[in-house]
Amino acid sequence: MTDKQTLLDYRYLRMARVWAENSYCKRRQVGALVVKNKMIISDGYNGTPSGFENICEDEGGQTKPYVLHAEANAITKLARSGNNSDGSTLYVTASPCIECAKLIIQAGIKRVVYAEKYRLTEGIDLLKRANIEVKYLNPEDHESEQE
Repeated sequence: MTDKQTLLDYRYLRMARVWAENSYCKRRQVGALVVKNKMIISDGYNGTPSGFENICEDEGGQTKPYVLHAEANAITKLARSGNNSDGSTLYVTASPCIECAKLIIQAGIKRVVYAEKYRLTEGIDLLKRANIEVKYLNPEDHESEQE
């Protein structure tokens, strides 16, 4: 049986997955939500900075170096909104890289729930070192439970 918090976690991960569909990136679409007191206070998806063309990959199919990750977009959006992320939870469709992990720590986010493991674990390792609760959930597992 799944507890109430885990059910909420799955729900927000599903929303982050839908939000990822806004990304113009072809190689990989990632979505992120920042939730505090059961309210979404920010969102983001991977893509180019404001004012840039919505093309994430170069002619060779490689991601352009200035493409922002979903977590970075959500966190920087928070800075512009005046919302406070202290004690919040970040839901992201892919595990955070080390650069995003640093932003998560500095933003005061206390929980990270992610849906897809990445081959590099430095980001997750850094979050754990900073005593941030990290939780991996596979939404497909939950969907098959409900059938």
